[in-house]
Amino acid sequence: MAMDDRDTEGRSDATEATRAANDALAAGLDFDDTRDFDEAARGLIAPLPDRGRVKGPDGEPIWDLSRFEFIHQHEQAPTTVNQSLWRQMRLVVQGGLYEVVPGLYQVRTLDLSNITFAEGDEGLVVFDPLISTETARAALELYYEHRPRKPVVAVVFSHSHVDHFGGVRGIVDEADVRAGRVRIVAPEGFLEAAVSENVLAGNAMSRRSSYMYGNLLPADPRGQVGAGLGVTTSSGTISLIPPTDTVSETGSRMNIAGLDFEFMMAPDSEAPAEMHWFIEQFRAVTAAENCCHTLHNTYSIRGTKIRDPMAWSKYLDQTIELWGDRAEVMYGMHHWPAWGRERVLELLGMGRDGYRYINDETLRLANHGLTPGEIAEQVEFPGELGRHWAMRGYYGSLNHNVKATYVNYLGWFDGNPANLHTLPPAEAASRYVEFMGGANKVLERARGAFELGDYRWVAEVVNHVVFSDPDNREARDLQADALEQLGYQSESGPWRNFYLSAAQELRNGVRALPTPDTASPDIVRSMDLELFFDYLGMRLNGKRAGDRRITLVCVLPDLDQTWTLMLRHGALSHRQGAAGGADATVTIDRSNLDDVILGSAPLTEQLADGRARIEGDEAALHDLIDLLDEFEFWFNIATP
Repeated sequence: MAMDDRDTEGRSDATEATRAANDALAAGLDFDDTRDFDEAARGLIAPLPDRGRVKGPDGEPIWDLSRFEFIHQHEQAPTTVNQSLWRQMRLVVQGGLYEVVPGLYQVRTLDLSNITFAEGDEGLVVFDPLISTETARAALELYYEHRPRKPVVAVVFSHSHVDHFGGVRGIVDEADVRAGRVRIVAPEGFLEAAVSENVLAGNAMSRRSSYMYGNLLPADPRGQVGAGLGVTTSSGTISLIPPTDTVSETGSRMNIAGLDFEFMMAPDSEAPAEMHWFIEQFRAVTAAENCCHTLHNTYSIRGTKIRDPMAWSKYLDQTIELWGDRAEVMYGMHHWPAWGRERVLELLGMGRDGYRYINDETLRLANHGLTPGEIAEQVEFPGELGRHWAMRGYYGSLNHNVKATYVNYLGWFDGNPANLHTLPPAEAASRYVEFMGGANKVLERARGAFELGDYRWVAEVVNHVVFSDPDNREARDLQADALEQLGYQSESGPWRNFYLSAAQELRNGVRALPTPDTASPDIVRSMDLELFFDYLGMRLNGKRAGDRRITLVCVLPDLDQTWTLMLRHGALSHRQGAAGGADATVTIDRSNLDDVILGSAPLTEQLADGRARIEGDEAALHDLIDLLDEFEFWFNIATP
């Protein structure tokens, strides 16, 4: 079972055990069902220009689909890629401008997500303008090359994830929004959810996203082949313009650019703020990201709040109930559309039943006393549900969705007190290795397990050696080899990318590459003050603050608001209004305060030129700012 060869990066070929595992999974699937290929190709107007490459203002690459052209070259999967995932990526990498129905168009695969254009009598309505301003602008230019140059009069955000709003400034000017010439429509809670998710845990989430989307991996059969939901993420400028119109009730109707919309709220499903809608003129329904051509995440392994599969299921059933008898096409914010009422109902029904199954089966087994890991090993979709291509785990997986559902109801503790207060990883690893007879003995036995194809066990046990002795080259290489084979076997794109990115880190260390900044200026400036001061509290180094006491009054003339910040016992609290006994009072416009926190205009500079004024103990203000941490993005993940 030894590996056949290694490339110049030290990456291995697929072992016989991996090939057998992939063959066994593929044997249970219906590769003769080609409906997805027919639908993915339908309506193509024009391919992406320049082989799907987009550059930034300085010529740096923002998006490069040409790196994935190798996927087009082979119908059969390479031995280093799960056959089911390969099939999915052959579908996903098809990009260009497509007609969904006359008047409704999509540009696909110019970013992780789709951008959709609806032509109304009064102008153009754009749905979900990608991650980056650069890719969104390129998509709009492609659309205009082949369709009438109607002005954009509205942008609709289906939900609060960055790949559905980040490119908005690439297609509209905020001055036109402020002047009322462009509407921005979003579900209730959108702005708070979009900003808080991308900032409060943004650094850790973004770093883990670099693993999840394979951004660090070469695009080839031994590396990145895509993420199941899309190919990968663009690395351009993330922007945000706050909504002008908020949808807050199911059944709400709007006429936008002469098109009749009916909305359905779907909060706390795939995103905290999400909505579905139906456009009467096109007989077209979208379930946003709640119904795609993959099993989705009820928990994303990049790190998110857990999502509710029961609510998700009910929203899909409500979509069927509201529009199932009228819908002739369903288009999504990822993947390709589905045409015909029967096909639309098939996809919505499979999704409804799948998320309900995850919820109920997890709870059934939990009530029998099983723990998350035990449940995840047992739960499989039955019969047709398990064979349906749109419910395969290309992005989410049954395994981690089930574990998340357990935690959603019962929390992280599995009930066994041995797991209630375990040692931290590095300390526990050192003791495990000592108990097992030392690193050499562990590696000897682990190599034997590797030859048997027992890669999960190798990854688990050798991880202890790596964490007990990070400089043990032999352990790092063996751990990398095991993770690599697990990646080659993974049907889930994110699982594959995590495994292979970890293997790369173990072999080569952490490599710093361009990555999107989710705490971008637009995101920070879009926070309301409550969330802004929560953000500062998250950045406060409580250990360094210790018992330091600071009371600071912050007067914001441009907003006509006053807030008090209180540092006590290593925690930063805030309240509206001016508290007595302040150490200092600073007067500064919100926009200038944003510049201080973003590092674009230091406080000393603003005090010197009069943009900020301070009364009282100026040192107290500087001390508070000095206690705010800056986060290193490229922290270790697979190594201590």
